[in-house]
Amino acid sequence: MIDLSRRAIIGAGLFCLGSSGAAMAQTPPDPAALFTDLLSRYVTAHASGINRVAYARWKASEPDLAALDAAIDAFARQSPSHLGREAAFAYWANLYNALTLKVVLARFPVASIRDIRSEGVLDPRGLIGPWRTRLVRVEGRRLSLDAIENTVLRPLARDPRVHYSINCASMGCPNLPLAAWNAETLDADLDAAARAFINHPRGVSVQADGTLRVSSIYVWFRSDFGGDDAGVLAHLRRHAAPALAQRLTGQTRISGHAYDWAINAT
Repeated sequence: MIDLSRRAIIGAGLFCLGSSGAAMAQTPPDPAALFTDLLSRYVTAHASGINRVAYARWKASEPDLAALDAAIDAFARQSPSHLGREAAFAYWANLYNALTLKVVLARFPVASIRDIRSEGVLDPRGLIGPWRTRLVRVEGRRLSLDAIENTVLRPLARDPRVHYSINCASMGCPNLPLAAWNAETLDADLDAAARAFINHPRGVSVQADGTLRVSSIYVWFRSDFGGDDAGVLAHLRRHAAPALAQRLTGQTRISGHAYDWAINAT
């Protein structure tokens, strides 16, 4: 776990002495490090295979609520358009996850993120879930979670594994990571996240009668997985462990899908 003092997290920045010791130079905080510190203390790998968040304990800590705000503010001050693809991917996924946690913590306890309505929008889609509320300004653009996912991150990634990088605070979602995404390990970490989800029943399940049931993610975002059942199945086989890969042998169609919107709380 990264050891950061509470003052360093909450304050506007980290400070260091100049070589002469006569002046103080301000160094911008590293938002990914701040975020990792929070994730390491409030997100746990549950025996069920679904990472859980200690929302109640987090909400009871005013310093750590302020720490999350500080991380989000630090992300917002960066310029992702100047980053390489992997670094920009990690940046946007981390910001999305941090904002989602902030939204849920502000309303917790809630049974589901879908119980939180979007604010300041007339679109009927904003009545279920907070995804259309404009939450942050980055490089002059006011963005919602929906905009980050669908107009920034998915077009940037052009990779179906993008769906394993962001978490919607739900039991049916791919796991919230235990540490912030990092450009240097992004490819391997995305593969690991894909394997964790696909080889869990909430991702893929072969029923007793042999029919195939998958997460609704593969229906909602079918175009990212090849556009049809064959494309989805090819993606699933690519990341399936041997036992699941054997059960997928001979499968040609998806018979059903499901998604659990219950909050991913401890």
